[in-house]
Amino acid sequence: TTTTTTKKKKLPMATITLEAELEGHTDCVWSAAWSPDGRTLATCSADKSVRLWVHNGHKWTCSAVVDGPQQRTIRSVAWSPCGNFLLTGSFDSTTCVWDRRNGEFECVATLEGHENEVKGVAWSPSGEHIATCGRDKTVWVWNVDEDDEYDIAAVLSEHKQDVKQVVWHPQEDVLASCSYDDTVRIFEQSADDWICTDVLSGHTSTVWAVSFDASGDRLVSCSDDKTLRIWQAFRPGNQQGVETDGTHRRWKTISTVAGCHDRTVYGVHWSKKSGLIASACGDNGIRVFQETASNPAEGNTTHFQLAAHQARAHAQDINAVAWSPTDGSLLASVSDDGLAKLWRVAL
Repeated sequence: TTTTTTKKKKLPMATITLEAELEGHTDCVWSAAWSPDGRTLATCSADKSVRLWVHNGHKWTCSAVVDGPQQRTIRSVAWSPCGNFLLTGSFDSTTCVWDRRNGEFECVATLEGHENEVKGVAWSPSGEHIATCGRDKTVWVWNVDEDDEYDIAAVLSEHKQDVKQVVWHPQEDVLASCSYDDTVRIFEQSADDWICTDVLSGHTSTVWAVSFDASGDRLVSCSDDKTLRIWQAFRPGNQQGVETDGTHRRWKTISTVAGCHDRTVYGVHWSKKSGLIASACGDNGIRVFQETASNPAEGNTTHFQLAAHQARAHAQDINAVAWSPTDGSLLASVSDDGLAKLWRVAL
């Protein structure tokens, strides 16, 4: 059953409190990614650098600046599941792999192939695959071998426009991508190939970001149409009677969050710890949504209610939000205003 959540009249119950303002980037900050242990936040910027932020026991400080090989905006950053490697995707069409096992970040590989800007990078939970996407409308999957060599496994050209982001399922080698073509696409490995197993249609404008929940059975997407959509995977033989191809799961919208955002929603992240969803909006605000209990009388429909809203969280567009993987109340945000900020969300 599909439900729509609109802005509630009553005041949200949660609070969002500024914990730290991270200054250092000299241009728009595009993306943020927490290390798997939650101790380091990586942010990337149009200033062609990545900054690493750590808490020194008293406050959050910049522990390192990673830059050099990439000559244009660094649009996306992601960690390997072991936490030893960092991926950076740049508008110069390259993706760099950085190794920090010797204490400092060293660029050990440059992945080339995209025709122009790389928009998104992601490392699979198995550690065996890397995904990149870009303005050339393609998604690339790379295999990572035991010697830390990187080989092209697939070039996927299903999207019709600029691909904005790629994210991996939290447990499986299943990939989701989102695009200027208004869709989300799901890719899975089939023998030695990668195939598109589902196209998630419903948004009426660019889909800017996607994020899986902790189980990987649900996905949230955000769009230029000012909505969030919650999608659920239905496996072959599901009790709900949703048709599948008999082999792959089928994704359906189970809830739409509308009426809560005044402008484009550029970023969304589903906390694997708390189950809360945070959004980054072009109206400079951060919003947090909480799932409300299903009501059998309403057919066990799924609702997500606005739990907190931080207006004017930044001075300009907020490009991304990222929940800490280890602290369910800690949220990072990054903005065109050149700042990264850390927020404490209390229910």
